[in-house]
Amino acid sequence: MSRIRAARFADLDNRVLHDLLRLRVDVFVVEQECAYPEIDGRDVEETTVHLWTDVHGGVAATVRILVDDDGTRHLGRVATHRDHRGQGYAAALLREGLDRLGPGPVHLGAQAHLEQWYARLGFRRSGPDYLEDGIPHLPMVRD
Repeated sequence: MSRIRAARFADLDNRVLHDLLRLRVDVFVVEQECAYPEIDGRDVEETTVHLWTDVHGGVAATVRILVDDDGTRHLGRVATHRDHRGQGYAAALLREGLDRLGPGPVHLGAQAHLEQWYARLGFRRSGPDYLEDGIPHLPMVRD
């Protein structure tokens, strides 16, 4: 059984925080062979909300909600554990994030090969491709 959970940094218990960060490092740094500072300081911001799918007490997928100082809203750090891919967890988390953010534009930086996947969730390209840590990305927005 899976369940979506949410918490701000100050409300995360140590085990969940560890598991969220471990999943992101496993996917973005180890799997994608991209050595960069995954822990970027934004996890602790007061407006950041961490969403994750809990499957039998473990973190199967995660995404975070960010709000910039100017009010720009983002979803990011979408990651699913390799053993839980293809089960719709990431899409459910993105839908939950969009619901929590409410109406208005929501931005994300998508890995280029996932453009059509994000498009199915209502996102559209909003600018040219760019390299982030050696991986092709593109900006997307959902109005």
